[in-house]
Amino acid sequence: MSRYVLKFQKTGYVKYTSHLDLLRIFKRSFKKSGLALRYSQGFNPHPKMGFAQPLSLGYSSLCELIEFETVADHEPSDILKKMQEALPEGLEPVSCHRFDQNIKSLAGEADSAVYTVWIPVPLQEADEWTREKAEAMAESYLDQTEITAMKRQKKTKKLAPVDIRKQIRSLHADVSESADHEKTLELTMLLDCGSTSNLSPELVLTTFCQFADLPVERYQVEIERKSLNFVNNLQF
Repeated sequence: MSRYVLKFQKTGYVKYTSHLDLLRIFKRSFKKSGLALRYSQGFNPHPKMGFAQPLSLGYSSLCELIEFETVADHEPSDILKKMQEALPEGLEPVSCHRFDQNIKSLAGEADSAVYTVWIPVPLQEADEWTREKAEAMAESYLDQTEITAMKRQKKTKKLAPVDIRKQIRSLHADVSESADHEKTLELTMLLDCGSTSNLSPELVLTTFCQFADLPVERYQVEIERKSLNFVNNLQF
């Protein structure tokens, strides 16, 4: 078997690397490591590699997955070591596994994802935001029968209202305080993520802040993907 899944973290300034640039980085890194990838057949052959679920620009992640096939068979531990040496700072491989040949693709098996969102609380509202208020706000937000968000449509490229409530599987909120008494609202959300149903945490962030009457600029918010979940008990 020469099909593998590499799990890696994407942190630091690399989070501003686009999906296409990330593909180029991995192609160069595989070549640098001496691992020869299998290529597709036809007039425009390309390496047999792909990400489980592309990550939005500006997001960090602890659980990115890339599947690939090699010409020769290798021990997963050897692949892990070579890629740790070949990939640039900010892309940190953490494990490598053989991948079942009977499964078509990771992307097709993806089911949900866990994200953590950090939102700075405005100084003028810092005294109001306690852990209890955050938890109550999250519960009230989820108690809505409908949560309407404006989503850009693929075909028309126009914004249209959509109900995202059923795509939010869970939402928990907490509040932390720094040494200089600045508070941060931390949202942990489990959302649909896959080819069947996919929800961006951006829509949850926007609608939650509107619901909670929490003024915040998008550039102030940090988002990190914590885990990817798959059907058929796949784990990496």
